[in-house]
Amino acid sequence: MRLLFFFFLGLFTTTLAAQDLSGIYDKVSPAVVVIYTSEQQIVPDSNHISHKVSQNGLGSGFMISDRLIVTAAHVVTVPEDIKVLFPDGDVIPAKVVSFYKSADIALIKLFRPRINPVTVSFGDSDALKIGERIFVIGAPFGLDASLSSGYVSSFRRSNAGMSNPFTTTDFIQTDAAINQGNSGGPMFNLKGEVVGIVSQIITQSGGSDGIGYATSSNLAARLLLNDNLPWVGADMHTLTPQEAMLLNVPQSSGILVQRVVEESIFGKMGVQGGTVEGLLGNKKLILGGDIILSINGITFNTDEKTLEQLAQLAQSLNDNVKLTLEVLRQGKRVTLKQ
Repeated sequence: MRLLFFFFLGLFTTTLAAQDLSGIYDKVSPAVVVIYTSEQQIVPDSNHISHKVSQNGLGSGFMISDRLIVTAAHVVTVPEDIKVLFPDGDVIPAKVVSFYKSADIALIKLFRPRINPVTVSFGDSDALKIGERIFVIGAPFGLDASLSSGYVSSFRRSNAGMSNPFTTTDFIQTDAAINQGNSGGPMFNLKGEVVGIVSQIITQSGGSDGIGYATSSNLAARLLLNDNLPWVGADMHTLTPQEAMLLNVPQSSGILVQRVVEESIFGKMGVQGGTVEGLLGNKKLILGGDIILSINGITFNTDEKTLEQLAQLAQSLNDNVKLTLEVLRQGKRVTLKQ
């Protein structure tokens, strides 16, 4: 009799939890959007000759105001075109306004305000505990407003207390199913607050059976709403000392520019991207583009002091501070000005 009682109690609790989740879903899902992008990729043909081709991308995001949407940085790295699809079928073009590669978060802005928007707000990700239930809404394989649920499995943090945003990460690990198209979607707690932004999944099969990661809401709120690092419009790779030596860079490090969006800060300055896909060590990179040596007189290096200086400079760009870049182009130093 006692076992039967506990069986029905567990069944009742599970049903109640499902009803609660359904109610929260109905409330927050209209704030979740599908993001379609178009970008230029360097692709080698059968003769190993590289060509530029246009490729479409897919991701998710969520509204925090009538014009601002949070998503993952890798969804909008170098888009020539962004379109946002809302649950009611409305489509609005957008542009990137803020971007953090290491934290994998970005902020995009609609070209026009959304009428009667449904928005969601950030919760306190530091209050999450391992074993706590969460759920994710996104557009896996383009299927909008799809829900998956799971639990917080662990936390993965790096340089969380540092004052530069270039190497800071704070990821929430989860077993919730994540598929292609989920990237940039919100992870919610059971209060309906966003506690994470879906980043990636590590899987052996290529499917959703793996370990998922989401950037913490606290880091996203601090970087996107307070620091607000502007998007310069380039896909870049920081060179290690060994890589810099292989490319004959006249200093211990530099920033290899792989791709550039024409209608962006770097694009309008004349920064050039790469032309050939190749291997540098064991990394697949687009080579042949500019290598940034210094920014406004600050010689690029990967030490903490230099990164802090560059972070302060980047955050001041919104105050009409102009950029001056020194780049290595075909073995020669070239100065580019904004």
